[in-house]
Amino acid sequence: MIQVENITKSFDGKTILNEVSTVFEKGKLNLIIGQSGSGKTVLLKTVVGLLEPDTGNIFFDGRNFTTMSEKERKAIRKEIGMVFQGSALFDSSTILENVLFPLEVFANEMSRTEQIDRAKFCLDKVGLSHAFDKYPAEISGGMQKRAAIARAITLNPKYLFCDEPNSGLDPKTAQIIDELIQELTYEFNMTTIINTHDLSSMVEIGDHILFIHKGENRWHGNKNELLSSGCESLEEFITSSSIIRKLERLK
Repeated sequence: MIQVENITKSFDGKTILNEVSTVFEKGKLNLIIGQSGSGKTVLLKTVVGLLEPDTGNIFFDGRNFTTMSEKERKAIRKEIGMVFQGSALFDSSTILENVLFPLEVFANEMSRTEQIDRAKFCLDKVGLSHAFDKYPAEISGGMQKRAAIARAITLNPKYLFCDEPNSGLDPKTAQIIDELIQELTYEFNMTTIINTHDLSSMVEIGDHILFIHKGENRWHGNKNELLSSGCESLEEFITSSSIIRKLERLK
């Protein structure tokens, strides 16, 4: 579980996040949604530690990340897996070498054989056991996303952060990625946080949804409560997309 308390963040005097508070629950898919410029990406980066909040606190299972020493933060980072929007694979490395990278950096206690076995296990989990020796340019965008997910889970993380994991994918492949992240979250009981504007993801996998509007927490609930939120700005966000037809069928 990750608890966010009254997080505020500004850039050049402009407030991007205004006293945002929420709880990201363990073993569930926690989605951060909102329009471009709403502050959702800044919130994700602040929670994961890429940005420092101006005020407020972030707790990882009761441990205050914002007041920790750098040494203590390093221990927390070993418990975090990250799936970047563009996959962020190394072009000159094979898929297996890409997935091995976190183990080489953080798992020195493992032998080389153990590291390779773990990397192959993770690639098998995401359906890429046939692509060990391929390079990123030789596989599809969806396969690159799966490789990025495999890399993110190599250290058996407690917390999984995903920044727009469906970006640039066709609807069918996006659904496969959603289902994969859902399966891994439930299997490994991770606290998964997904930054997304994909309404299809909300409908299918939104166990807990946080709606950010103009830097503020305007609504939180689950996929079954989207159409009865009573939040005007959320309703406007939903109806701005053609996916509304799918949502209407769920009524």
